Amino acid sequence: MHDLGDLYQQLILDHNKSPRNRRRIVSPSQTSEGYNPLCGDRITLDLLLNGNVIEDIAFEGAGCAISTAAASLMTQTLKGRTIADAEALFEKYHRLVAEEDGELSGDDGEPKLGKLKAFAGVRKYPARVKCATLAWHTLKAALEDRHDVVSTE
Repeated sequence: MHDLGDLYQQLILDHNKSPRNRRRIVSPSQTSEGYNPLCGDRITLDLLLNGNVIEDIAFEGAGCAISTAAASLMTQTLKGRTIADAEALFEKYHRLVAEEDGELSGDDGEPKLGKLKAFAGVRKYPARVKCATLAWHTLKAALEDRHDVVSTE
């Protein structure tokens, strides 16, 4: 039987090899760009909002395996969710990957992290936290309709 860490690693590798929602949206409601100078990751994130619901979300860019997989899993998780859900997930995800005592069992209420828990091990590698959170910070800028390039520095 596989260790949970091995399963999470396979999930990240799968989303890096075959990213979901890697494309552009023709007429997005909002677009934001992000850059991680430490690793060289770049992302353009498109959102199509229908009221307060993320009807579609997609990304393009170039980055390391963690950055690409994080963007892929983020878009899969957020499609069809509300903006409030996205903001709550941003906070839970950021605690998971960036804080030493980040909760793995904190899915007592909605929304749930689900497969995003695969990134819990990233907190052991502080330089990789920026890779794992670039798409999320870019999402936050898009939701705020900011037009500056988001940087992890």
